[in-house]
Amino acid sequence: MQVNDRTQPKPGKSPIINIKKPQTFVLDNGMKILIVENHKLPRVSFNLTLNNAPFTEGNKKGVDELTSNLIGNGSKITTKAAFNEEIDFWGVDINFSSHGATANSLSKYSVRVLELMAEGVLHPNFTQEDFDKEKAKLIEGMKAEEKSVPAIASRVVDVLAFGKNHPSGEFMTEETLHNITLTDVETNYKTYFVPENAYLVIVGDVKYENTKVVVEKLFSTWEKKNTPKTTYDIPANTSNLQINLVDVPNAVQSEITLVNTVNLKMGDPDFFPAVIANQILGGDFNSYLNMNLREKNAWTYGARSSIGAGKYTSKFFAKSAVRNAVTDSAVVEFIKEIKRIRTEKVSDEVLETVKAGYIGRFVMQVEKPQAVARYALNIETEKLPADFYEKYIQTINAVTTEDILRVANKYFLIDNIRIVIAGKKSEIFTGLEKLKIPMFHFDKYGNPLEKPTLKKSPSIK
Repeated sequence: MQVNDRTQPKPGKSPIINIKKPQTFVLDNGMKILIVENHKLPRVSFNLTLNNAPFTEGNKKGVDELTSNLIGNGSKITTKAAFNEEIDFWGVDINFSSHGATANSLSKYSVRVLELMAEGVLHPNFTQEDFDKEKAKLIEGMKAEEKSVPAIASRVVDVLAFGKNHPSGEFMTEETLHNITLTDVETNYKTYFVPENAYLVIVGDVKYENTKVVVEKLFSTWEKKNTPKTTYDIPANTSNLQINLVDVPNAVQSEITLVNTVNLKMGDPDFFPAVIANQILGGDFNSYLNMNLREKNAWTYGARSSIGAGKYTSKFFAKSAVRNAVTDSAVVEFIKEIKRIRTEKVSDEVLETVKAGYIGRFVMQVEKPQAVARYALNIETEKLPADFYEKYIQTINAVTTEDILRVANKYFLIDNIRIVIAGKKSEIFTGLEKLKIPMFHFDKYGNPLEKPTLKKSPSIK
């Protein structure tokens, strides 16, 4: 009788990924241009990014978002109606923000599309009428989210993790929006929309020399200017595991977020191990957290985790929304799974499966112009080796079970983590108190409160 060999085959050599390198040049004003020729399809994508450092907006928080919303509403050269009509006529997609612009078009229209994009970002027409409309929209949006448990949770998580005076911790209110004038928007644009940290990435069916001439013509007149140098305190994690409770009386679910800040850069040796460790913990459907909270216990539609990486302080978080009645139990399981990945070696089978899935998603992205543009930009802005993406698969495959243990202990700081819970205190407080984890109380804006006294329901005699 023939015996079937069911042993798993050894993985072959990592495929070599060839990502075309951009041709680059720099304008006198500091703007850097990266062009990747790809003539497979008659399409071109443009990505203008202002890689400025984060900055605080203080009592006028929202001015940068208003600036984003107002850029692209026509220009000082073309009326809004005519500008939008021409974009529609060419059948192109152009998006503007205070941090740049993106556009996609057929290559035969690419010169005109780049002209429109340049016109929109370099000659914005900020009008009082548009300003009033956009400001009113933001205020209405805030009112609509006033009792939103996810919105409250998200705001408080960032306030407590980063601090209110940090770019990642400050938040908009009706008051800060009312403080903003049209002049503030114009000042914000003039101060931060400058070529000092500007990168224009062009990918697609173009010729380098021809495109260079067009770019020089359109962007050389952009005035050279430096952005202000900003300083703020580096966020500090807590000295102990603690619960930070926010009472939201209308909540039918508790939003649970475990969070600590991290300083992880894409060029760090820890980057790929940390990314894979996060995938195992809460990065996909079969992760520790999701299989526990969703599949095993049926407490939630999903539980996940994420770890940020970049030049500036970011955060690791694990989160889910669960029924009020199981809030305390879910907290116990979150802690258990984070401790598990910090103390138990992941199985070789799980590690290889997660790495294969991550590599598969990467390979699927490689041919997309947006991905190629992002890779080229990351190499520049994150100061990565030129072969970072060529070695992407090889580097992921090199991650070991020991690496997972090491980075989990370094970045998933269960002994210094905040468990931020936004939920109905009257239904969840008693269960949380029994966990014997230090608990602190905050309002929906992250302001500390004294420990509240729970009112007992009147007894029926």
